[in-house]
Amino acid sequence: MSEGLVPRSLLFMPGSKASMIAKIPAIAPDAAVVDLEDAVPAAQKAEARATTVTALADFDAGPATTVLVRVNPITSPWFADDLAAVASLSGVGVVLPKYERREEIDAVRARVGADVPVIAGMETVRGVAFCRELLRAGVDSVYFGAEDYIADIGGVRTARGDEVLYARSEVQLAAHLCAVSTVDQAVVSIRDDDRFRADAQQGRAIGYTGKICVHPRQVELAHEVFTPAPEEIAHARAVLAAADSGVAVVDGEMVDDVHVRMARTVLARVPGES
Repeated sequence: MSEGLVPRSLLFMPGSKASMIAKIPAIAPDAAVVDLEDAVPAAQKAEARATTVTALADFDAGPATTVLVRVNPITSPWFADDLAAVASLSGVGVVLPKYERREEIDAVRARVGADVPVIAGMETVRGVAFCRELLRAGVDSVYFGAEDYIADIGGVRTARGDEVLYARSEVQLAAHLCAVSTVDQAVVSIRDDDRFRADAQQGRAIGYTGKICVHPRQVELAHEVFTPAPEEIAHARAVLAAADSGVAVVDGEMVDDVHVRMARTVLARVPGES
């Protein structure tokens, strides 16, 4: 498995658009997903796969970006060819959508090896129901796909998102138990920055470490939310310093073991902090 895959932003783009793939270095997301699944109609799958392989051969995304390809589900007629295409590319990871059974990850690992980063999509009723078992091995990170989940369960998607709060929280809980990083649901209203920030802030409060981005403009917003603010960093450092010195109060609040753990979580998300 890949070490330390904790993307604040997971930017999706269609595999049929070489011009968009070429913009990845300029956008600089933490992870970029070239999509062969939802973004590509059935009649264009083979062409998009070929475009993706050509675009990503010897591709340099920059030092801070992990590049992955979202293959079609294992139940589709395109899965084997998609996986073979990814395996032919050096340094490119796999995004497995609609993950529901352990043999799916086993099939991916058997083809690409143990060191290639793999992100799984929890976006079906069965996937969410069994996520504690499914995330135990072979997965580096997981995203929660709210739109597909609601379509599968027969619900109605709303701006508030109450209808997915349980599933969203269950995926985060399972991932935490399995030491897997988590990427929160998409906000498809690409011009509504306030909604994106609010949704991302709720995701971070639940414990998510990053956000799906469906448009380049959302990457900066995701980084803004999922990177601790200077005042958070200062407070976390003060809490750890107080704990080390035996001081029980910081900024008028009692400091105990839970605050120390929270402070360490904040600093773990800051580059260069130990």
